[in-house]
Amino acid sequence: MQRFIAAGLMGRGTTLIRQPAESDDATAALATAELLGADLGIDPEGNLHITGGKLPPDAPLNVGESGLSMRLFTPIAAMSGFPIQLTGEGSLLRRPIDQFKPVFKALGGEFESSNGCLPVRLKGPLIGGDVHLDGRVSSQFLSGLLMALPLAQNDSVVRVDGLKSTPYIDMTLEVLEQFNVVVTHQHYERFHIPGKQFYTPTEVVCDADWSSAATLLVGAALSGGRSDTITGSEGDGVVIDGMETRYSQADSRITGVLLFAGAKLLNRSGTIHVHAPRLRGFQFDATDSPDLFPILAALASGCEGKSEITGVHRLKHKESDRATAIVNEFAKAGVIVEVEEDLMRVFPSPVKPCTIDSHGDHRIAMAATLLGLRGGPVTIERAEAVNKSYPGFFTDLITLGARLEIA
Repeated sequence: MQRFIAAGLMGRGTTLIRQPAESDDATAALATAELLGADLGIDPEGNLHITGGKLPPDAPLNVGESGLSMRLFTPIAAMSGFPIQLTGEGSLLRRPIDQFKPVFKALGGEFESSNGCLPVRLKGPLIGGDVHLDGRVSSQFLSGLLMALPLAQNDSVVRVDGLKSTPYIDMTLEVLEQFNVVVTHQHYERFHIPGKQFYTPTEVVCDADWSSAATLLVGAALSGGRSDTITGSEGDGVVIDGMETRYSQADSRITGVLLFAGAKLLNRSGTIHVHAPRLRGFQFDATDSPDLFPILAALASGCEGKSEITGVHRLKHKESDRATAIVNEFAKAGVIVEVEEDLMRVFPSPVKPCTIDSHGDHRIAMAATLLGLRGGPVTIERAEAVNKSYPGFFTDLITLGARLEIA
């Protein structure tokens, strides 16, 4: 959704987005695009219309708590050529963005940050060139450059070391292709971006979100799929509709994890049936899908035997320090989690009554809810954090039969 908004902003005409996603992150991206000159509208069918624009913003661009919007719109906003201040809220103010500083200098732009974080002051346009990027921090820096630099006056080459989360780059490239923008790469290490391109307005359909669906799939597996905690509409497992996807999504790998753990899945044309009468410990490398970490830890807490998840280094600069949050908050529920370098070990345990702080992190709030499905009861502080990506999360759980109380 955020990539579609950015592409629509840069298009010469009107882009139609069907089935637009609703979340705090999407709202922040829309507000940012509007300040940069995009004209937004909703038709009677609920489709979103974005007409591209380029105006000097009359206020700082506020990307909320969206790390992706921060990294997408930093180079995109610079292409306007106007002096711009970009800021955010909450934990985003502590997340690093200074990786753009040498890149902007090499591309002809100006970039000043506050101790390496938001707010930042920037000015372009970026004229293109040859730059180097560290892909170990986040793939989102690269996505921002891939979307902005096709508008540059000159061709660009972006060389990337140690790129992680390549499915997210695949998604960016797939969106660019839909808008007739050409970018090529060699093994995700060297990206060639011709300049003087333009985005062709088009009609797109927003995918279902595998990151959100993954939480429901794990909840179904933890409850056995037909317990009195959470029940499916057909009485034999939980059924999730609408998972036909057109774009690469890293978190679709959740289906493989569940199969490894002993769950039974049936996927028919985007309708997924989940049934898991018994779960076993698993091993999984979550380096390319770090958003799965919290719910994988919750899944592991209900398996028979120890589980091991690698890729812990990807958790430091999220909405919280997720590795630390998982260890400390799961301990309150009686679940032992150990972290050793890049490895997380989770030992199964009954869930005892407790209060868990989400740290304002939507993924931690959802993982705590999954623990509550297993036992407890679990009280979640700052549970509204789920609005960042999945505002209907608790409503959907109630629909499935979960017993929730809102304080």
